[in-house]
Amino acid sequence: MLNWTWNRGDPGGTTSENSGANSTPAPPVETKPRKPKLALALGGGAARGWAHIGVLRALEEADIEVGMIAGTSIGALVGGCYLAGKLDELETFARSLTMRRIAGLLDLTIGGGGLLGGMRLTKRMQEHLEDVAIEDLERPFVAVATELHSGHEVWITSGSLITGLRASYALPGIFEPVKCNNRTLVDGALVNPVPTSVCRAYEQPLVVAVNLNYDIFGRSAVVKHNASVQPVQPGQHTKVQEARIGVPGVMVQAFNIIQERISRARLAGDPPDLALHPRLSDIGLSEFHRAGEAIDRGYQEAKARIVELKRMQEIFTLT
Repeated sequence: MLNWTWNRGDPGGTTSENSGANSTPAPPVETKPRKPKLALALGGGAARGWAHIGVLRALEEADIEVGMIAGTSIGALVGGCYLAGKLDELETFARSLTMRRIAGLLDLTIGGGGLLGGMRLTKRMQEHLEDVAIEDLERPFVAVATELHSGHEVWITSGSLITGLRASYALPGIFEPVKCNNRTLVDGALVNPVPTSVCRAYEQPLVVAVNLNYDIFGRSAVVKHNASVQPVQPGQHTKVQEARIGVPGVMVQAFNIIQERISRARLAGDPPDLALHPRLSDIGLSEFHRAGEAIDRGYQEAKARIVELKRMQEIFTLT
């Protein structure tokens, strides 16, 4: 074994050895370049967000590493649980949901900032995530929220993980806003539904977005309509009347439209390196009991793009 030392007094940079004149140094060990890890931007989409679980499962199965996650709304919930090592528990919970169990988790409030207080859901999270701080996670995590009074986009990068998740999914009018550091925070999908820009700000080399609302609406933003509508006669039923969705349904659907339009504009201005689009248009925003279907579709979408993802990793490795 050679013991090579640098001779500082020799301007030629000579070396001296301690194991004989005929010894030669060992050849340098070639190190294989490491493939870049993915930075995931997990978008909002309420019940459709269970698809993120399937995406993460497919990446794990293909041995593709995730370097950081930026999440909005349910994207923050799934991403935060994944980085905290609690994805198994979250998937078990999601697959166990029935309409009756969902009703049992809803705590109606009167006179608050939302129809639901959200404390029953918080208690469930505390069983697995209590005392977990965002800055203590092994990989960077950002939960995106919206400051209600200013409209500012807020990136939550430290402090209680549960508080960050609650703020990110606090759908206005449905869940009460979250008070944090003298700010009133609500759902981040109001300003950044698919937070690709967050991953870019962290200078991540390979950004993959998961957009849950890609196939929800048509691609045309304007539809001409004849204003000469015939009035409905007394006793006459219409399809709209037959399919009453109630005030919460109207609020959620209106929010869904806003989210889809904003995400389309922001992704056009700051596109990811690759976007995954699980087909989820038939799953309603409140149909959390259909978790199994959403997870499977997220898995199928990511699985179909694995070859493309690995090819992109190889390209970034060579550059």
